[in-house]
Amino acid sequence: MGFLQTLSLYWQLAKQSFPPKSTFSTNHIPDLTGRVIIVTGGNTGVGKETIKALLEHNAKVYMASRSKEKAEAAIQDLKEQTGKEAIFLQLDLSNLAAIKKAAEEFLSKEHELHVLFNNAGVMWPPLDWLTDDGYDMQFGTNVLGHWYFTELLMPALLAGKETAPDGHARVVTTSSSGAYLYTVNWETLRDSPARKKLSPQQLYFQSKFLNVVVAREVAKRYGDKGIISLSCNPGNLKTDLQRHLGGFQKKILQSMLYPAHMGALTQLWGGLMPEPAQHNGEFLIPWARFGTCRPEAYDDALGEKVWSYLQEQVKDK
Repeated sequence: MGFLQTLSLYWQLAKQSFPPKSTFSTNHIPDLTGRVIIVTGGNTGVGKETIKALLEHNAKVYMASRSKEKAEAAIQDLKEQTGKEAIFLQLDLSNLAAIKKAAEEFLSKEHELHVLFNNAGVMWPPLDWLTDDGYDMQFGTNVLGHWYFTELLMPALLAGKETAPDGHARVVTTSSSGAYLYTVNWETLRDSPARKKLSPQQLYFQSKFLNVVVAREVAKRYGDKGIISLSCNPGNLKTDLQRHLGGFQKKILQSMLYPAHMGALTQLWGGLMPEPAQHNGEFLIPWARFGTCRPEAYDDALGEKVWSYLQEQVKDK
């Protein structure tokens, strides 16, 4: 990458770190009665704030989380705040068999899904963390796990678009400003000597870049069937994602972060409002605006390669 291109990427990062005041608020969300929505990782942070707004507007919301205990505590807290109750869906994105089980559980209860917020994520865990299937934890959870969950739920999404007010079902995948900072090293998606040479931060940036690539590919493959797929940078936020940082790192970083409820704005806008439906496959930035990711994210050949790789990983599941 040339100097000017690198400079342009860092300029975009800087601008998104200090975005203008949002013109969108949760007060703009329409009544969601009859809409069925899943939020992965919804028991904390941005996911929890997203579910809060959805419940306030009468959606039927499934909180797809790994920990039943944490989810039930969050559901109770949200019920006290909103008077509405989310539904727990057991989902471990680091285990492909568990993902299939979660999708089957949902499909046994619901015929339609109107919006899927692929919100959950792992950020900067110890380097030796792998998924149960042997993938890098951040790639396996943030990318492969969400892609597989989305594919398994596609029948419900296709049914959901039939009753959606605008004739579309939507998938909104939470990426990060980190998507600008790395592309993909194929030798690092599973454990390898090459993977051990990368830092947890680089592996996180890789996963967030791939979130953008995959979201665009979903739009390309399902757009003509009524599926809107978007990715977003939710902003630099104070959430549990920073739990793996050291004390000094965390203290410095948190001084530069926004509260979690701000991070919910961009994905809620993408998942619920009319304008983003006209921009299938795009990358949204804080707060509730259209942006662009790094140029490699729009490489069709790379997108095809990523999709083929993901398909290969689950062909025998």
